[in-house]
Amino acid sequence: MCKECYIDNSRITPLLNPVDCLSHHTQYICGTCGRCICIERDLRRGLQRWNFPFQSLEQAKLYLRTADVAMKKSCGIYEIKSSRGRISYKIFPGEEELQSYLKKNRNKICEAMSPVFSVKEYREYPFTQVRRLTHEEIERYMQEKNRQK
Repeated sequence: MCKECYIDNSRITPLLNPVDCLSHHTQYICGTCGRCICIERDLRRGLQRWNFPFQSLEQAKLYLRTADVAMKKSCGIYEIKSSRGRISYKIFPGEEELQSYLKKNRNKICEAMSPVFSVKEYREYPFTQVRRLTHEEIERYMQEKNRQK
């Protein structure tokens, strides 16, 4: 597992429409393995990808580093269950934000009330970049992504 972005596969992201995401969104570029993670903030709503629920713990882990960087602290992934039994995974900076979410969404619960995954402490890394990629970087990244399939 990459010590900086918590994933084994350095070219797994973006998951959906990768060329479009790499071309039009700001990327967190892992200074350790080079993985690109969308860190674009929706200007209208102020949200980033990590603010939304994920279908699996593995998918949530793909975006945890961007939450850590955005909040400048170690965030956690929590398992959330709906009243219909549907399980999703959501990233929160801490228990206070989780509690606030649960108060607003009374049909959801978090049985454990603790993260199912988090890192001990927030760290910054020296070679990390947050920027848009060049056309050449996108082509090279996509070639490497396709080779890893």
